Amino acid sequence: MDSAIEQAVMRVVRSMHENLGEPLTINDMARTAMFSKFHFSRVFQRVTGLSPGRFLSAVRIQEAKRLLASTSLTVTDISHRVGYSSVGTFSSRFTSSVGVSPTKYRQLKSVAPDMPFDGLEEPPIMGPVTTTIRGDIFSPLEDQPIFAGLFPDRILEGRPVKYTILPKPGPYVLEDVPQGDWHLMAQAIAPGREDALDHAPGGDTAVCIGRHGPITVRPGTHTRVADLSLRPMRPLDPPVLLALRDLLPVNVPQLIH
Repeated sequence: MDSAIEQAVMRVVRSMHENLGEPLTINDMARTAMFSKFHFSRVFQRVTGLSPGRFLSAVRIQEAKRLLASTSLTVTDISHRVGYSSVGTFSSRFTSSVGVSPTKYRQLKSVAPDMPFDGLEEPPIMGPVTTTIRGDIFSPLEDQPIFAGLFPDRILEGRPVKYTILPKPGPYVLEDVPQGDWHLMAQAIAPGREDALDHAPGGDTAVCIGRHGPITVRPGTHTRVADLSLRPMRPLDPPVLLALRDLLPVNVPQLIH
């Protein structure tokens, strides 16, 4: 990737973080990048994997997670701080992205760390199920648990169609995968840095991530092999929105699917 293009996209990402409460438009972001609007949208998606609007929404929800976990601001105040004029719209978007409501997320942050996390459920599978996806996951964070799941987009957001939690890098199996195009997303956290899931805006080496896909599952597909190598998270990677902090560090063997 051209370094000048990455620098232009990085300027826009920094602008997003610095102006979360402002109504940033595609035109605003294109001017920051010094590209035409149409060229900018294509370039941004090529660099980050998401459209500019989707990336901005993810940055806003990530900041809302941080504020819910670390301040006593009301949900209404937080929604305004991250650029939402309607608290209802904010709550709906937060819930679909994180997997739990803003109020529930705040409650989860106040419970003891060994409390079971019950917010992550695989959605019911509709239609024929024929496929197993398996492979090996490699990570620079040796002996650390890894979350791996299948998502419709290139971002850890919403409920995965299938997921597993490995006690450490190694082989994984995802069974009964429905038809569709799925992105295999995986993440590991450095020991003692579970806070990075909520507070790091990207570029924190405490978080390692990986993506493979899309993986196409069609009728008659019985097994797909997909290996994945994790790497330190970069500032241009989309934020992690799914509520995973309470899931990874505890009770790993019992949580493997």
